Amino acid sequence: MADARTNAKPAANGFINLFKPPGITSMDALRRIKRITGQRQKVGHGGTMDPLARGVLPVCFGQATRLMDYVTGGLKRYRVEVALGVTTTTYDAEGEVVKTGDCQGLTEAMVEESLRPWIGLVKQTPPMYSAIKIDGKRLYKLARAGIEVEREARPVEIHDIKIMEFAPPKLVLEVECGRGTYMRSLAHDVGEALGCGGHVADLVRLLCGGFPAEESVTLEQLEDAGDGPDGWRKNLFPVDWVLRGLKSVTLGQQAEEYLRHGQAVTLGRPELDAGYLEEYRAYNSEGVFLALVRYDRPANSWQPVKVFQTDSPSPYAPASV
Repeated sequence: MADARTNAKPAANGFINLFKPPGITSMDALRRIKRITGQRQKVGHGGTMDPLARGVLPVCFGQATRLMDYVTGGLKRYRVEVALGVTTTTYDAEGEVVKTGDCQGLTEAMVEESLRPWIGLVKQTPPMYSAIKIDGKRLYKLARAGIEVEREARPVEIHDIKIMEFAPPKLVLEVECGRGTYMRSLAHDVGEALGCGGHVADLVRLLCGGFPAEESVTLEQLEDAGDGPDGWRKNLFPVDWVLRGLKSVTLGQQAEEYLRHGQAVTLGRPELDAGYLEEYRAYNSEGVFLALVRYDRPANSWQPVKVFQTDSPSPYAPASV
């Protein structure tokens, strides 16, 4: 029950697959989540999105905040509409027009050729209007003051780019990429390569760290979840949801006690299918998620990587898979 002295809500552990609407920042969305849920401590989001963008913004609560790297480091998929023929200061529709160009003579083959160099491990220059800090100052604050600085190109990985629609000046792409990839920079660079310029007209994040847009919920749906003030909790994904791709191991009572205290445990038999330093999900006999562990083959022991304080059986425990 909530503490009557502080009106604090019972702590939540897990993830919400939020569909962020356009027109607000990721932090604006997080503040609304906090108001809706009553959760004030240990609440974070998985990957900053531009205000223009809409789509998947995973939100983590409690113990799940310790796994946010597994979300932000996971695969992302975007659908980006590029407006060819117009270059803007912000690389999106909210900026001032810098220059225009003719895109009517472009062919789809020319666009495909311009995309090819951006697939794989590439270096991408962040836009001036971004939250990156240089010498302690946010780039977008410098940009608003009319100051442009040199930005170091950063390594990013773009797995695939597909042309979904091509009707100049409209170009719609679906992009699969890793963390740190700027769709605005991609749109700008493709426009420059085509010789006509371009900027992001619309942007949707379809996937982030395993959370798909088709299974997301809106802020309004969370507010109207019903079942009292805690109705939103039915939209919580368990803490171990983001680790479903890992193998799992079940521990006995004594091993559980050692692990909960951060000590390595030995199962008494060789785990021949476990790779050296491979990470596993660890559960107790009741299916409660205990820890993320790493197998030490020479010692035949499981070393704790992260230990979690959860008490409810998980639907992703070994016996349930």
